[in-house]
Amino acid sequence: MRRISLEAAGKTDTSRNDGSFATLGAVLPYLWPQGRGDLKRRVVAALVMLVLSKVITVWAPFAFKHATDLLTAGAKDPAAVLAITALAGPAALITAYGLGRIGMVVFAQLRDALFAKVGQHAVRELAILTFRHLHALSLRFHLERRTGGLSRVIERGTKGIDTILRYSLFNTIPTVLEIAFVAGVLWWNFGWIYAAVIVATVILYVAFTYWATEWRINIRRVMNDADTDANTKAIDSLLNFETVKYFGNEEHEAQRFDRSMAKYEDAAVKTWTSLAVLNAGQAIVFTIGLTIVMVMSAVDVGQARATVGDFVMINALMIQLYMPLNFIGSVYRDIKQGLIDIEAMFQLLGVPAEIADKPGAGELAVAKGEIVFDQVSFAYDAARPILKDLSLTVKPGQTVAIVGPSGAGKSTISRLLYRFYDVKGGTIRIDGQDIAEVTQKSLRAAVGMVPQDTVLFNDTIRYNIRYGRPGASDAEVEEAAKLAQIHHFVMSLPKGYDAMVGERGLKLSGGEKQRVSIARTILKGPPILILDEATSALDTMTEQEIQQALRVVSKNRTTLVIAHRLSTVVDADEIVVLDQGRISERGRHAELLEKNGLYAAMWNRQREADEARRKLAENSDESGLEAKAVAGE
Repeated sequence: MRRISLEAAGKTDTSRNDGSFATLGAVLPYLWPQGRGDLKRRVVAALVMLVLSKVITVWAPFAFKHATDLLTAGAKDPAAVLAITALAGPAALITAYGLGRIGMVVFAQLRDALFAKVGQHAVRELAILTFRHLHALSLRFHLERRTGGLSRVIERGTKGIDTILRYSLFNTIPTVLEIAFVAGVLWWNFGWIYAAVIVATVILYVAFTYWATEWRINIRRVMNDADTDANTKAIDSLLNFETVKYFGNEEHEAQRFDRSMAKYEDAAVKTWTSLAVLNAGQAIVFTIGLTIVMVMSAVDVGQARATVGDFVMINALMIQLYMPLNFIGSVYRDIKQGLIDIEAMFQLLGVPAEIADKPGAGELAVAKGEIVFDQVSFAYDAARPILKDLSLTVKPGQTVAIVGPSGAGKSTISRLLYRFYDVKGGTIRIDGQDIAEVTQKSLRAAVGMVPQDTVLFNDTIRYNIRYGRPGASDAEVEEAAKLAQIHHFVMSLPKGYDAMVGERGLKLSGGEKQRVSIARTILKGPPILILDEATSALDTMTEQEIQQALRVVSKNRTTLVIAHRLSTVVDADEIVVLDQGRISERGRHAELLEKNGLYAAMWNRQREADEARRKLAENSDESGLEAKAVAGE
């Protein structure tokens, strides 16, 4: 089922009708879900309710006709009134008509109630399918996408699924069925010319609806694009709330948002205006058809070829027919709009995963934790190589630091080890196993990461630590927090481990977020650890505290340290200096200083910068003391 959906989605083209048919073909199989007999029985039962509802809908006007004929006969012959009253014929027929109307509604509602689980199951299946697929896509895809717009596409797409499933089965089919019933009844009772007028009216109605709806579709697309753009700007602005405040750009952000909303306003006005045109046109076409049929019936009554009851019945049938005919227009609009809304979502499903497990990929088995980069080459863009024939071995339990100027390829190494990207040349092996030959899940389970910019989920501290191993107990979570030196801080909070960290962890300081990240990695317990500039954005005191916690984490683990501040890696077993994608120097801290090369130059620059900052801080303190002394005098 899911394979079919992905294949169909990959063929979707928003500029062509065959794209809509491909999308519809991808959705409809969810009406008959494989392995779900209970849902299939619901579909069958709903179809039975559908047919019963339409049979009663066409039968009910006959009761009204006979009641009318009895009443008109009694009006002509006063003596017959007593007989009619005694027999209660009209009352019985009108009661039957009322019960028929009730039955029509009840069976239709039963139909909807039975199908609700089928429709919502399809929404759930496609939503989780999209969610899983988005997580399977590459880091490159997510770096190039706008999260706000992406969430809006998924939101509209999941709503559109239920619309398409419900309307395609329970409005289109019953409408066609009811039109056939009405045309057949009129033909049988009053002649083919009645049926011909009905069919001609329906054809004109459908043709006008199709033309008007296609016109409105382009307007709807523009409105959706404007809505997506406005939502993206709003989310982006709110996620960067502090930055907006730093620069006092609230009005700038409001104007950006308003420009997008202005486009949405213009498209929305056109949407409602075009809807008014569509509804008015549909009413005109149907009213002309209704008038013609009623005039024909009136002539037949006048010439005694039909009764007043026939006139009333034809009017009732036509009025009842208008409801499903009106649904033809609204259903077509809703299906088309639903297709537009889910086209983007199905296009997401059609995006192939850049990084995928090979057929038959095995599980990574880590016994020692040796990492080997063997002549690795990589480029995000073919015109700009990042790594060039890089060869590096990290022995089991060893701590190796990767340093170098900005753009040298330091963080790229960690992304390749996590297999966020595949190498363009060479291989990366862990304990002799090519990471491209094993499953991504087993690879990432064996590697832990403490990043420079720790982003937390908007949940509790306990949840964020437990994210390292979701099945961990509360005691294990607290033990990890103690090792990361954050337990005492957590216990000082009013809600302790149940304290919320806020959006992206904004309620915590940089050092506190890093400790949560470290605790999370300790709880995961990976044999291989990557520290990607984990302390570069922290103050000196916090950095020293975090470094102490990191030493606990890296003990007895193979550790790869991506470092910006060289003072944090002086104790590394080996320091590798990258320059323009190649290894320029390697060795221990003292050895590299003796070489007086690139590492020594970087070390001296950082020391000079630290010394300058220290003197600036001392001068600021002295100025403050002098100011206080003057104030005291």
